[in-house]
Amino acid sequence: MSVNGYLSEEERSILESATVGIAGAGGLGSNCAAHLVRSGVRHFVIADFDVVSASNLNRQFFFCDQVGQKKVDALRENLLRIEPALQLEMHDIKITTLNIHEIFRSCCIVAEAFDTTESKSMFLRALSSSKKMLVSVSGIAGWGKSNEIQLKKVGKNLILIGDFKSGVDAQTLQFPASPRVGIAAAMQANSIIASLLGHPL
Repeated sequence: MSVNGYLSEEERSILESATVGIAGAGGLGSNCAAHLVRSGVRHFVIADFDVVSASNLNRQFFFCDQVGQKKVDALRENLLRIEPALQLEMHDIKITTLNIHEIFRSCCIVAEAFDTTESKSMFLRALSSSKKMLVSVSGIAGWGKSNEIQLKKVGKNLILIGDFKSGVDAQTLQFPASPRVGIAAAMQANSIIASLLGHPL
């Protein structure tokens, strides 16, 4: 898979030499990774401890024959089908404050792709003092209101994406559906590419 026709030699070199971290391989992480691979990124560090379930297939970059597999194994398989020359460092592990720095030590940018508010907060607390660019998402549940999903840059190293209010709530049918999850994942990937190439966000 080649993006040579769309990128300069310098741009291609920048994307191919960067190492991007993705914390979580669910709806955000799996789709963000696929967009980045198609855009020319070749080095990834991806961590997730979960397995693919049937309930994931409504929004995550997995397939029905992968149900029961570890997400990092299934995602490796799917990403390599897009580009066989990838360098993938996959961690089948729960990310905590004790291991997050070691897992993503080689990354210049890390995308937060967790499901829970607690994990998102842990991610930001742990890495906010680092030199890494962080791309975090909050508020993407439900349907419609696509234009409410916004991008905010906070300081030099933090990009926030979402409507910052629509959390998952089964009682009001505010569940993570594919369209809004996909919009946020694409915005994450787009922000990462723009940051690496020095383009406006």
